[in-house]
Amino acid sequence: MTTAIIVAAGKSERMGAGTDKAFLSLVNKPVVAWSLLAFERCPDIDQIVLVVRKDQLVAAKAAVKMFGISKLHAIVSGGAKRQESVKAGLAACDLDTRYVIVHDGARPCVKSDLVSEVVKAVKRFPAVTVGKRMTDTVKRVEKGTVVAETLDRDKLWSVQTPQGFQAKVLRAAYKALEGRDVTDDCQVVELSGEQVKIIESREPNFKITTVEDLQIAGALLK
Repeated sequence: MTTAIIVAAGKSERMGAGTDKAFLSLVNKPVVAWSLLAFERCPDIDQIVLVVRKDQLVAAKAAVKMFGISKLHAIVSGGAKRQESVKAGLAACDLDTRYVIVHDGARPCVKSDLVSEVVKAVKRFPAVTVGKRMTDTVKRVEKGTVVAETLDRDKLWSVQTPQGFQAKVLRAAYKALEGRDVTDDCQVVELSGEQVKIIESREPNFKITTVEDLQIAGALLK
């Protein structure tokens, strides 16, 4: 069984206090509904676990019903950090889950065929992510605004979601994490010593963090 964990429990700090970007209107749907529908339509996904803020559980249930998300397995509340939210989603997965696909609910432009690519790849590799090759020159800054060095962009990728994992690998990696902070789930697996395969994403799949991002996504999804 392959289960998707859609994580939409962030604080949305860059959107302003009290804002939950996952439930902002995007064209004619809440932001998170676009991801839910992409995973609902993907033939390689069996179940969906949705992770939201505790104060959005009722809104999440309403959205799932409104948009006919038949693959929903559970809606759970997330934690203060993203990794806590993913762990909550992982704990809610059906025990028969062999593969887990984690996706940011704030990436509404994701396509079902990209999800399928990740599912197929994770059956051959312990962990898989999607990303884009860096095209800009990248500088490393130690502190302040003084450049320390220029990095070799040919070796750098900007990583996105969905990210896929063999369930036993992700569970073991989180168990061994021992309180360290991470920025994505692939880093958890990397720290456990497992390799991560990267798939190049060729279509827009950015994360909404600002009002401008919301406007761009709206233009793409019309």
